[in-house]
Amino acid sequence: MFSISQLEQFSGIKAHTIRIWELRYGALKPSRSEGNTRYYDDSQLKRLLNIVSLMKTDHKISQLCLMTDKQHYELLNEQLQNNLDKDETIEYYISQLITAGMTYDESYFEKIFSNALLRYGMKDVYIKIIYPVLVRIGLMWRTGKLPPSHEHFISNIIRQKMFAAIDALPPAQPSKDTWLLYLPKWEFHEIGLLFAHYTIRKAGKRSIYLGANVPVELLESAVNDISPSNILVFHVHNSDPALTDKYFSSIVKIAKGIQIHVSGNLQLISKLKTRKNFHWIKSVTDLELQLK
Repeated sequence: MFSISQLEQFSGIKAHTIRIWELRYGALKPSRSEGNTRYYDDSQLKRLLNIVSLMKTDHKISQLCLMTDKQHYELLNEQLQNNLDKDETIEYYISQLITAGMTYDESYFEKIFSNALLRYGMKDVYIKIIYPVLVRIGLMWRTGKLPPSHEHFISNIIRQKMFAAIDALPPAQPSKDTWLLYLPKWEFHEIGLLFAHYTIRKAGKRSIYLGANVPVELLESAVNDISPSNILVFHVHNSDPALTDKYFSSIVKIAKGIQIHVSGNLQLISKLKTRKNFHWIKSVTDLELQLK
C-alpha cells in the first residue's frame, strides 16, 4: 500500500496534481483503510507511472488519464518496439539476457553475458546491452509483462557482474585526484553508479564507493574524512525539482571547493539551478572527458 506522498516521491508528480487528475479525470481510484485513510495499491502506482512515462508522447494529460490500462500498455509497447536495437547481434544478447532472467536461469545468463563481454568489452556491454536491458525490463514491468521478482533477479546479477569487473582492476595508487561516489537517501538503482566506479578505477583514479541510500550526515562525514577532489552522485528516480534543488544546495555547502558531478535522470537534472563547481554528466563520454 502506498500513500499519496509516496506516489509523489516515486513519480515526481506533486500530490496536489495527482489529486487534481483524480478529481478531474478519474486517473486513479484510491482505496480507504479501516481508519478511512486513502491508499494506493501496486496497480494504481503502476498506472500513475505509465501515465508519467507517456507524457512525452503526443497525447494530452487529459487523454492519458482517461485511457484504460490496456491502452497505456499498447502505447508503452510501441515505445518498447521503438527501443529495440537495430543491430541483430546486440538485440540477441539483450533478448537472451531477459529470457534468462525470466526463467531464473543464472548459468545461461552467465554464458550470454560472458560471451558479450568477450566480444565487446565492459564499456560497450554496458552502453549497448546492460543499459538497454534495464530500460526494457522497466517498460516490461509497467506493461505487466515482467513481475518485480524477475526485475530484481536480473538487476542483481548485473550488479554482481559489475562488482566482479571492478575487483579485477588493480587498486589505484593514493593520489590527490580522489572521487567519492554515492546515491542519495531513498535511491537504490546503483548499476549506473557502479559502472562509473568501474570507469574511474579503470582510468587509474582513486574511487571511494559509498553505495546506495546514503543520508546527508554520512556523506558529510565521508567528505570530512577523505577530502575528495570530486563527488559523483546519481539521481535516478523522479522527484519534485524544487525539493531536489534544495537537496543539492545542502550538498554544495558540505562540499565546499569540491567538484560535484551529477548524473541519472536527465529530465530532472536539466531543471536544476546552475551552480559553481556543479557539473552535469550526460553520458559515458562526458565522464571519460573529466578523467583525462
